[in-house]
Amino acid sequence: MKKSHLITNFPEEACVEVPCLIDGVGIHPTSVGALPTACAALNMTNINCQLMTIEAARSHKKNDIYLAAMLDPHTSAELDIDTIIKMCDELIDAHSDYLPDFC
Repeated sequence: MKKSHLITNFPEEACVEVPCLIDGVGIHPTSVGALPTACAALNMTNINCQLMTIEAARSHKKNDIYLAAMLDPHTSAELDIDTIIKMCDELIDAHSDYLPDFC
């Protein structure tokens, strides 16, 4: 079953947690349909950040890392844009052994 059929008002690319039925054949996720608008909207603030992080991993563009961090609700509430960029650059430098494509 495609993920988009499990929670219908989430992007297809989003990982979701849903109730599952388990039997001798395997694990079978169950569709929950659409979440209430407020619940879906709250989840989307994090899902958008996660999708942008995946895009950064695919594109190897520092700007996509910056955008992912800027979309994070907590980060954007605490830091201005210049500080977010500086923080990302420092983290990329600190973890350059694992992120050679971003350096």
